[in-house]
Amino acid sequence: MTDAPASPPAPESPPSSSRLDESDAPWPLRPWILAAICALAGIAFHLTIDWRYAPDLDPGRNALAAFITVSTLVFVLGVELRRWHWALGFALIWGAVIGLIVCTSAGYNINASPFEWPFWSGLLAVLIATPLFQTRRDVAPDWRFWKLWTMPYDRLHSHAWTDAVIGAAGLAFTGLSFLLVLLIGQMFSLIGIDLVMEMFETGWFPWMLAGAAFGGAVGLLRERDRLVATLQKLVMIVLAVLAPVLAVAVLLFLLSLLGTGLTPLWDSGFSTAALMMAAAAFAVLLANAVIGNGREERSGNRLLHGAAAMLVAAVLPLAVIAFYSMHLRVIQYGWTPERLWGVVAAMVALAYGAAGLWAVVRGRLDFDDLLRPLQQKLAIGLALLALFLALPVMDFGAISTRDQLARLQSGTVKADQFDWAAMAFDFGPEGRGALADISKSPDKAKADLAKWALATKNRWDLNIAGEPVDAAEVSFGAKPIREKVRVLPAGQVLADDAYKAIDERGQCRAAPCAAYMLGPDQMVVIGKGDNVVLFARDAKTKAWQEDYQGFSGAAMAQQRAIDDVDKAVIEVRPIQRRQVFVNGKPVGEDFE
Repeated sequence: MTDAPASPPAPESPPSSSRLDESDAPWPLRPWILAAICALAGIAFHLTIDWRYAPDLDPGRNALAAFITVSTLVFVLGVELRRWHWALGFALIWGAVIGLIVCTSAGYNINASPFEWPFWSGLLAVLIATPLFQTRRDVAPDWRFWKLWTMPYDRLHSHAWTDAVIGAAGLAFTGLSFLLVLLIGQMFSLIGIDLVMEMFETGWFPWMLAGAAFGGAVGLLRERDRLVATLQKLVMIVLAVLAPVLAVAVLLFLLSLLGTGLTPLWDSGFSTAALMMAAAAFAVLLANAVIGNGREERSGNRLLHGAAAMLVAAVLPLAVIAFYSMHLRVIQYGWTPERLWGVVAAMVALAYGAAGLWAVVRGRLDFDDLLRPLQQKLAIGLALLALFLALPVMDFGAISTRDQLARLQSGTVKADQFDWAAMAFDFGPEGRGALADISKSPDKAKADLAKWALATKNRWDLNIAGEPVDAAEVSFGAKPIREKVRVLPAGQVLADDAYKAIDERGQCRAAPCAAYMLGPDQMVVIGKGDNVVLFARDAKTKAWQEDYQGFSGAAMAQQRAIDDVDKAVIEVRPIQRRQVFVNGKPVGEDFE
């Protein structure tokens, strides 16, 4: 039993309307309104975060940018004139949720990107919740959202596919818009008018253009969603044709495992769990393309319908293999946040696989009648689970820290093979707090390794899990950066920001290096081997940055390996090189 439509058909809807739902009156201004909203959002995003010169890792600014982006996208994808204030509230709430997730994720690890696992989990919750909201908006007599279980599956499934098609088409239109504007800009550049190309360099114009193009495309397609529904069915028909191919491949794969066993999976060098999860996801996608929105839309081809049943039943064994692979990985190397997320994903696949197998066994060729309501309940449960795990409620870093410390203390893993990089950069505050405790340990070897990990600014300067640590490298790495750098010419003094730039570049991590000052705003840093880097102060930010244009190809080709930087005679000599000039202008690279 389902709720009645939210409102009667619009009495003034013209017969030429191409809206799929008769309750939605035409909205001719929608493309212009959505284009303006998205253009303003693009400018606001640019003003919040400008990545042209340096990455902005401020959690607050990243959270505001996420709020602007998610709120805008959710609103433009789900808004209708009917109950538009519901869409606005829904979008603002999800924008605030994702903003909170980004803020906590960005400040969780040192130098962490906002796009960590909690962000993707929150984004998954948004993607699932949006068609749920759209369906409830269409049929609900009121705002009682706890009656999500009773929504009509055909409308929910249609909204999910339509959102995907419109979103993909909007992105494609945005890409074409960029190509068109760039083409126009280049045409005018040929006659000396560089206005359009200069606007692309301002930063705000590309974001505004992207927003306007995407919003306008979504608005146009929403006003013609009857045509979009036809395109959606075409996409589902094309995907349905692939169902027998994947069904036969999965069946042969599972039968082959009866003869080969699971050992070849672990010896392949690929992530078995990731491959099995990907295969299960494709199986669910193609099966749903075959069964459609309801009994009247499912494929009448018995071969396709049988392939869909086979794919649904195959999800469970694929999920079992993925879960067992994760189990072996955890036993061998212990818990990490990535493995915790992987186990959660495998458990979700197990739940879907069990429900799908039950539907096939119980319903046989009519399995889809039983599967659809189960999928609706699983989707709601997955959205709630993804949201719960994305919020700063469960600390996967703390769980991983306790497990890894237990492995270290019990001797399961030796100190020189312990994953100090993960503890310092992947496990959040709990991981670094544990390192601080270990650094005070009476065990000098462990204490030195913990101090080394805490002092390092870049995770790639630390060890890879399972690989032994060089004690001499650890001892040298623990020294202050000023004790690692030899400053030349004699008598020159490096500023604090120069030392910081050298330290972040990591040239002096494991061996001494030399910094030769070429001027107040330029220096060349020589590290062990052929590691020679030119630094220069940025004209705008005044910060030290690598000068990639400073070395010519010929000079780079003549670099030689250096092993004794701390004792070698280092000097900078002027050299004379030749180059071709045509009409007084240099052409090509210089040469000896």
